[in-house]
Amino acid sequence: MKENNPTMSRRNFLTVSGAIAGTTIIDPKSKIFANSAIDMRENTRKTRIALVGTGVRGIGMWGNSVVRDYGDYIEFVGLCDKNPGRLETGRQMIGVDCPTFADFEQMMRQAKPQVLIVTTDDDTHDYFIEKGMEMGADIICEKPMAIDEKKIQRIIDAEKRTGRKCRVTFNYRYSPHRAKIWEILRSGEIGKLTSVDFHWYLDTSHGADYFRRWHRLEEKGGSLWVHKASHHFDLLNWWIGSDPESVYALGSLEFYGKNGPFRADNCRNCPHTKECNFYWDITRNERLKQLYVDNEKYDGYYRDGCVFRNDINIYDKMAATIKYMNGVQVSYSLTTYSPYEGYRIAFNGTGGRMDAWIQESKPTSDANYDEIVVFRNFGKREYIQIPQGSGHGGGDKLLKDQIFIPNTKDPLRQAAEVRDGALSCLVGIAARKSIASKEPVMIKSLSSLIPQENKL
Repeated sequence: MKENNPTMSRRNFLTVSGAIAGTTIIDPKSKIFANSAIDMRENTRKTRIALVGTGVRGIGMWGNSVVRDYGDYIEFVGLCDKNPGRLETGRQMIGVDCPTFADFEQMMRQAKPQVLIVTTDDDTHDYFIEKGMEMGADIICEKPMAIDEKKIQRIIDAEKRTGRKCRVTFNYRYSPHRAKIWEILRSGEIGKLTSVDFHWYLDTSHGADYFRRWHRLEEKGGSLWVHKASHHFDLLNWWIGSDPESVYALGSLEFYGKNGPFRADNCRNCPHTKECNFYWDITRNERLKQLYVDNEKYDGYYRDGCVFRNDINIYDKMAATIKYMNGVQVSYSLTTYSPYEGYRIAFNGTGGRMDAWIQESKPTSDANYDEIVVFRNFGKREYIQIPQGSGHGGGDKLLKDQIFIPNTKDPLRQAAEVRDGALSCLVGIAARKSIASKEPVMIKSLSSLIPQENKL
């Protein structure tokens, strides 16, 4: 799908370089960390950081890469995990000599971090955020911020009570492809936005992995409506520039779990390895073996759980209609057993339409770019090519730059606060409730947050 377009008139201001260069970083004087213990305005002292949750996400995204790339600005003063073996393995993989703790409050008292990074199981995020704030730290939290409306409210209340701040790490906002979409929408190229069609596909590798891990349980991860789709709902909230008003949803479990032809506790102990398309040998990944297999004796957690276990209670097929306060309507779906991974999205406006398609799991590709197509009513279409980046479309590094490098700005409003984290989760929480009640659910009924029509 390609069309020559050597001249693009004034619309060329929507350049790739603009999306990338504009995606710089958070102003330390902004309200994200206002009234906090963090002070990166003068690079005379390193920020004291602690991490709770030394799983693969913690040690990778927020551990060794942070030490390697931002050591001039931060220092780790404590690590905490309930699994003692994984805690020590994680410390070695991160490459720090800081103290380790099994007791979270002890770490907070002794290490006295200015910033606490939370990468634990989703159902515990609210506890660590609230307690961390109460014990004097600002928070950097992996999505989702929390898994139900009561936990969301606890965090909202804790922030008001303590004056501390929580940053939710929505790295999808930072990929140049998605930043470009934000810029195009703001430019008025397709007129007034009226509706969005957004369909996300998880493949039989990545998608299946959610059903192997603790995410398979709604009580642990809030279902994929929250754990995974909060990423997508945050993108919608950010792109649309308005708060969600209501959600009507459908969902079912029709492929994984009890639907499988056979099952076991985990792949290593399964008698069906030769006939199961989902057989996965975790021991071939040395990093995962060291973190999980070698330490499962401490807590009994199998990282290679069977995707057909009977205890799986989350949906694997989901669809929702979301209405926004500014009148925009969204048709959203998530499928977890697709042959490829990626998404298709279309923005419909009074002056045209914008389409984008990203296929993330492709074995080979001749193209080194992702594409956005802008269609104009009564005009020519325009193809915009965005260079591909590593780490969630190039977003990971840009997000961490914004968090850790001093004296930077946030021109695309990518920094996400508690309100952003809450609203992204509340859409998924409302979807769960809608499926149960078979009725639309109003977002304002779930917490003290009052949805706004226009946030631009």
